[in-house]
Amino acid sequence: MKRVGLVGLGDMGIGLAKNILKHGFELTGFDLRPERLTMLSQLGGKPAASILDVAKNADAVFVMVLNGAQAKEVVLGKDGLVAGLRPGAAVIVSATINPSEVRELEAPLAAKSIHLIDTPVSGGKSGAENGTLILMTAAKPAVLAEFRDVLEAISQKIFHVGDEIGLGQTVKGALQALIGASFTAIFESLVLGVKAGAKAETLYEVFSATGVGSPLFKNCAKLIMERRFKDTGSQITTIYKDLSITMAMAKENGVPMFTTSAAFELFRAGLSLYPDEDNWSVIKLLEQIAGTEVKQQ
Repeated sequence: MKRVGLVGLGDMGIGLAKNILKHGFELTGFDLRPERLTMLSQLGGKPAASILDVAKNADAVFVMVLNGAQAKEVVLGKDGLVAGLRPGAAVIVSATINPSEVRELEAPLAAKSIHLIDTPVSGGKSGAENGTLILMTAAKPAVLAEFRDVLEAISQKIFHVGDEIGLGQTVKGALQALIGASFTAIFESLVLGVKAGAKAETLYEVFSATGVGSPLFKNCAKLIMERRFKDTGSQITTIYKDLSITMAMAKENGVPMFTTSAAFELFRAGLSLYPDEDNWSVIKLLEQIAGTEVKQQ
């Protein structure tokens, strides 16, 4: 059975670790925070002293970091994965970064006969913990086939979105436009209804019974009504970073993004006001402007 590595043991990374181990893989992981290495050890994984140690003890390594600069350092840094992985091993970029950033990793890895799998994920903290993530995977078919068992350990569904590295991140960038705009539409519709006299519970029940009654809506609206804005697994910094990538993609490709632009600015404002809170905290800005509050009665 393949030996698996994991760099980045945040909320998403720890969820990945749990399911990789659950599926019987030997796992070595690294994070800059000692407490996260302790968590990995408690799960049954092997903490590493460095990224290089991860590389030397793995056939495939997940990279679950915050941004493209971190991903580049993890993979191509002086003591990064490229320095320690054997030929035929794979780097699996599961972080959400700019398509151009993941493409920058391809040639240096190929020069060492190391495979690259571009596969951002969707499903958040709960998806990572439950092994139900949706993967948008770009890789050569033979490479995907070879490492599918590792990817299946963390996912509910794997979409092979193309052979070309960068297409995984491209699909994720487009998806985040829809998710971000959906969130802000939910915030505005709930504030409007409550301000105009409807009960939050009534709005929730009616909206849930219609075509927009998705799991995204139900989870978001429920957390808002319960006034739960922290530690729900969807920190506002993450979606702001993702939408920044989306907007950069739009600029690069000359695509107007009227709705997504508005969502991006709302999340930018929310991040300024509530930097340590989650996505739903943006509704508090709209509530303040409207002079109302969406909560259970």
